[in-house]
Amino acid sequence: MPAEHRLGDAARLALTTLTILPLRVGRVDRATAGTAMTLAPVVGALLGVPLAGVLLLVAAGTAPLVAAGVTVAVAALLTRGLHLDGLADTVDALGSYRRGPAALEIMKKPDVGPFGVAALVLVLLVQAAALAELVGRPRPAVFAAVLTATAAGRLGVTLACRRGVPAARPEGLGALVAGSVGPVALTTGTVAVALLAVAAVPDRAWQGPLVVLAALAVAAGLLRHVVRRFGGITGDVLGACVELVTTLVYLGLVLSG
Repeated sequence: MPAEHRLGDAARLALTTLTILPLRVGRVDRATAGTAMTLAPVVGALLGVPLAGVLLLVAAGTAPLVAAGVTVAVAALLTRGLHLDGLADTVDALGSYRRGPAALEIMKKPDVGPFGVAALVLVLLVQAAALAELVGRPRPAVFAAVLTATAAGRLGVTLACRRGVPAARPEGLGALVAGSVGPVALTTGTVAVALLAVAAVPDRAWQGPLVVLAALAVAAGLLRHVVRRFGGITGDVLGACVELVTTLVYLGLVLSG
């Protein structure tokens, strides 16, 4: 496949996997899937632009917490709620203390258990509270913070798809993308998001990059645990990584020293 065709297919795959956009994707092979997962942080940054705009626009006419709640709702809408669903399914499976196929069966169930509900409430609450705090900052810092969080969240997907991380099932999204991202691509994405994070806390330029790296370290720990419990990653695990990293970055960016 020509490189330009592969890049186009990868971009469409990344957009249709990580957003609400129903784009048609051509033939998808492992190389295309790897490129798509490498582009995940770019998709995250693109999502951050309208989200930051919504936050500031709504905050101009109502309370910061209301604006934050609307922004969180729009984020769920723009991603079809798939990442939140993945978080709930992953936490339910981990909370069951089951391993292997038994845990994977729990992830397939259409209902959400108490562990999943608790995780959703906690994540949405922290995100909304952090966004409400961000509203009071200068507009450039607000945009940088939201873009950093959304890009870092999708960088969590890139991290989960790095070489050496297996798929839990022989089919599905996890099987397609597991182990498809090389170290150079992951490092490049990490550096890019860390540089973006510098502007998120203008008076403490170190804080944003440190928060991004800390959130990714937590995600790496989750991935190691998931591989031990499930045997590898699934599409739900990718969604859990998105929400975990996004939430931790939002939280870290509003912490004051």
